[in-house]
Amino acid sequence: MTSRRTRRLHAVRVATTATVIVGVVAVITAVVFNLVVVHRLTQSVDQRLSAKLFDVSRSGPGTVGGRGLGNETLPLLEPHSGSDLDGAPLFVWQVDHRGKSTRLSVGAPVLPAHPWTATPTTIAVAGTTFRVDALPYRNGWLVAGQSVGEIGRVSTEVLIAELLLGTLLLIVTFAGSLVVGLRASAPIEQIRRRQAEFTADASHELRTPLSVIEAEVDLALSRPRDPASYQGTLRRIDAESHRLRSIVTDLLWLARADGDPTSLEEAAVTVDLTAVASHCVDRFRAVADAGAVDLSFTAAGDGHRFVRSAPESMQRLISVLVDNACRYAGQGGAVRVAVDHHGNRVSLTVDDSGPGIPEEHREQVFDRFHRVTDSPGGTGLGLAIADAVVRTTGGSWTIGRSPLGGARLKVAWRQAPDHPAGGAAGGPKGSGALDPSDSSSFENLHT
Repeated sequence: MTSRRTRRLHAVRVATTATVIVGVVAVITAVVFNLVVVHRLTQSVDQRLSAKLFDVSRSGPGTVGGRGLGNETLPLLEPHSGSDLDGAPLFVWQVDHRGKSTRLSVGAPVLPAHPWTATPTTIAVAGTTFRVDALPYRNGWLVAGQSVGEIGRVSTEVLIAELLLGTLLLIVTFAGSLVVGLRASAPIEQIRRRQAEFTADASHELRTPLSVIEAEVDLALSRPRDPASYQGTLRRIDAESHRLRSIVTDLLWLARADGDPTSLEEAAVTVDLTAVASHCVDRFRAVADAGAVDLSFTAAGDGHRFVRSAPESMQRLISVLVDNACRYAGQGGAVRVAVDHHGNRVSLTVDDSGPGIPEEHREQVFDRFHRVTDSPGGTGLGLAIADAVVRTTGGSWTIGRSPLGGARLKVAWRQAPDHPAGGAAGGPKGSGALDPSDSSSFENLHT
């Protein structure tokens, strides 16, 4: 529960961070967009004001509503409705050298005193924001102006729309980031959980033989004993030391496979799968006989089937599968090992008459220290090692129910060429194929 809560809190923090980043970017984008819109609308008004001043200045002197303006007067103009969004009228004034303004447009408001320049500017006219432009004319100025209140309204509407869209965007961003964060963290959480379980299991497996060794030593030192008792103690310590060494060796092998899987691939040659399987079965006949297990081997066709693998890795894989099958087949059980081929695929199948592997355990069967049953023997690392070999050699697993009633573990590979570089397969040593007659090339790899 704590782990799930931690994962959710982490996803919420990630989603919050992503939402804040998107929000900041959205605000900056909205501000820039609004500034661009306002600038474009204002620039459009300035162009209309400049064009109006130019037209009025060319109309020449006359009378303004019957009133004279010195020797030069301009006619009274009808207010010009601009082409902006609200059709705000465009007004014109004439300002003499004393700063006195005269309306040249019908309905124009009173123009306030202002230090006029030939540069568009924004001022307040009759309580309304106007954009005005001025043009020197004789001894004074011609001034044109238009209300820009609509620009503010448009900017406000755009801002409201951006706020609504931005809020929706932030909600979608947070929800999407939260979902992605939860889904992305699920495999990580599973790895973390399995790592914690592996650490606990490894500690338990390593601690058990050490505890036995310590107990045996303490008991042996507690009081004087006869030589036979000491020998029995040493034999038990030796057995636990071998078990401890086996666990450490397997863990180191798996660490090497996890850290640098290419190191296993670099040692790959073309291996005669039939020869390796046959030899492993022969080595385990004594184990099978001790448990009254009927162990047999068959090879389809001419029997020679080749795969690309490091010889030691293939030996270990088959040894693990045969050893597990003999252990779980039980007293008086049966184990069948077969090498077959279909098209360009080569397969190794190991069947046993044991209890089988329940479907709910098949996904975890290759986990380290995972055991389907509590039967003694083994370390729970065998199938993890076998899976590492299958993955590095490009094989694929099939786990199912055996016709014998127990488990069926099947591995399939793409068939390698019969004649690898360096010599013919199955030929002299160094050709890449294993020589079954060379017993020194096969270690006892019980796991």
